[in-house]
Amino acid sequence: MAAFAEGTPCWVDVSLPDLEAGKRFYGELFGWTFGQTGGIGAGRSVTAFSEGLRVAGLVAKKDGRMPTAWGVYFATADAVALSRRITAAGGALVRGPEADGRSGVIAQAADPAGAVFGIRQAGDDPGFERTGLPGSFCWTELYTRDKERVDPFYESVLGFRGTDLPGASIDFRRWSPAGAEPGEAGAIGGRSVITDAFPAEMPAHFLSYFAVADCDAAATTAVRLGGRVTAPPFDIPHGRMSVLLDNQGASFAVLSGAADPVAPEGPAAPEAAPEPE
Repeated sequence: MAAFAEGTPCWVDVSLPDLEAGKRFYGELFGWTFGQTGGIGAGRSVTAFSEGLRVAGLVAKKDGRMPTAWGVYFATADAVALSRRITAAGGALVRGPEADGRSGVIAQAADPAGAVFGIRQAGDDPGFERTGLPGSFCWTELYTRDKERVDPFYESVLGFRGTDLPGASIDFRRWSPAGAEPGEAGAIGGRSVITDAFPAEMPAHFLSYFAVADCDAAATTAVRLGGRVTAPPFDIPHGRMSVLLDNQGASFAVLSGAADPVAPEGPAAPEAAPEPE
């Protein structure tokens, strides 16, 4: 599989206190199967597969101080150089950059408003083998209170071309990678503003979306498996979505009715905040 273009989402993983419980939850919810990886440590991480293709990672938390959360990684040809640009632009490095087995070189960073994201310089394993189809990643969305600082940060550091969503009821900005047409056709993610409609304690964060065949059925299944619905299924121009918590408290969204990654044009319900463990 060819390397991902600079600045495009190339991987997601979730940090969990109980890896086996995570496998049971996501295995039934998305139909994932799992195989051992060697990059982070034997027994501490697994790769999730949908129809035999890589779609995500599950990672056992090292200690209780780590958040139980999904994280998104953006592709880069040079993780060291990108890390320098991140800090020069007002961001901070949380981890790395460091070699991570077949995954290549990875780092985790925080933007100027505190939202954490990853960067990944591909090794033998370039990342996703399947996206935009049921059981796989389809979209990422940044929630922030400080668009004045984060918009120029991502557009200068990751090369995003940002376009504000016309006629939307919320303050939303689509992101297209460098070299792609700006707007919906080339969009790979977006930025939404956290307003007073959301809980005051909601931190800046990325929300990862997964495609499903039936949004309502996915929400029902998540609850049966010990998860929780924080934004009940609702219609958007590109399909139907819901925000969920897994059985250990990690927040993610599901989207049905969209064949390609697209920008949801509406806010998640106000109660859809990631919960601290």
